Amino acid sequence: MSNAITARLNGFRNSFKNAWKPENRKTTLKRIGNGLLNNALFILMLIAIIIIAIKNPNFIRPTSIINIISQTAAYLPVALGVAGCIVLTGTDLSAGRIVGLTACVSASLLQAVGSSTKMWPQIGVVPIPVVILLVVIIGAAFGAFNGFFVAKFKLHPFIVTLGTQLIVYTLLLLYIKQGNNNGMAISSLDASYSNFVKGSFLTIAGTAIPNYVWIALILAAVMWFIWNKTTFGKNMFALGSNEEAARVSGVNVLMTTIMVFALAGAMYAFTGFIEGARVASNNANTGLNYELDAIAACVIGGVSFVGGIGKIRGIIIGVLMLRLIFIGLNMVSIDQDLQYLIKGGIILFACALDMRKYLVKR
Repeated sequence: MSNAITARLNGFRNSFKNAWKPENRKTTLKRIGNGLLNNALFILMLIAIIIIAIKNPNFIRPTSIINIISQTAAYLPVALGVAGCIVLTGTDLSAGRIVGLTACVSASLLQAVGSSTKMWPQIGVVPIPVVILLVVIIGAAFGAFNGFFVAKFKLHPFIVTLGTQLIVYTLLLLYIKQGNNNGMAISSLDASYSNFVKGSFLTIAGTAIPNYVWIALILAAVMWFIWNKTTFGKNMFALGSNEEAARVSGVNVLMTTIMVFALAGAMYAFTGFIEGARVASNNANTGLNYELDAIAACVIGGVSFVGGIGKIRGIIIGVLMLRLIFIGLNMVSIDQDLQYLIKGGIILFACALDMRKYLVKR
């Protein structure tokens, strides 16, 4: 055993010496430079996290860490949905509005009986599984609508989902004016709904971990299985890598695209169901700009706009890193208005790095 370890150490030593020989030094420096540049976003974010932790030690305490995990879980399903669209070299600008619509629908059907602000007093409290099924159907329907126009008419997803965003927002504005609501925020939720989403059966360091964390983890596991273990997942990556080659190989481009966007819509619906209880007072602004956070998290996590590249673990890491930064910025009293500037900069920088990797490979 000791001889094997010695031989391996000698191999590392020789490799290191060879790498820094004058004739190999330029290549070695280039590799190190490329490695640092390719991971520059992660490096900068880690440096920012360290600085925030030094300025405010509460940032790394158990309560803060569990809060970061909880917020990561809240935003994770929408990022999982957007990621599939990006794998197909597209995006989805309607995600946030679908989250808002499904959140308001969920909240309106699960308001407490007897509440003076109950939107639909005549139907009582709808069973939670029925509400979940209903909002998932709504989300998947809008997603399938997007996918159909993208695949059938060869329209760019940016244009299609921008149009859908406006349509969904109009429907949301009309919906919150129905029944007894008259455009008011939808609140006074039934305890069963709040407990199902925000309740907890596990406490760490005196801080409860909300149930929606486990819901998000289950959804991530389901998406991992779909992406990696099903024919649909393989077809999605094949289509994202090269549409023409996928078509020649027998992939149904129309159906695969529709299913990817429909699955994305279902993920937005789960986010909406969670947000309905988490926000607890839902209005037309619920879900606003969620697609921006999702896109930023995906590109940070390595989901490439070039197409055909992405991993579930990368998406989770991307959402977590983004939440770490934004929660940290609040803890060091950075003006919240500047967070949109930072978010836009992260997206631009991440996309530039992604395109650089693609051009280098070519």
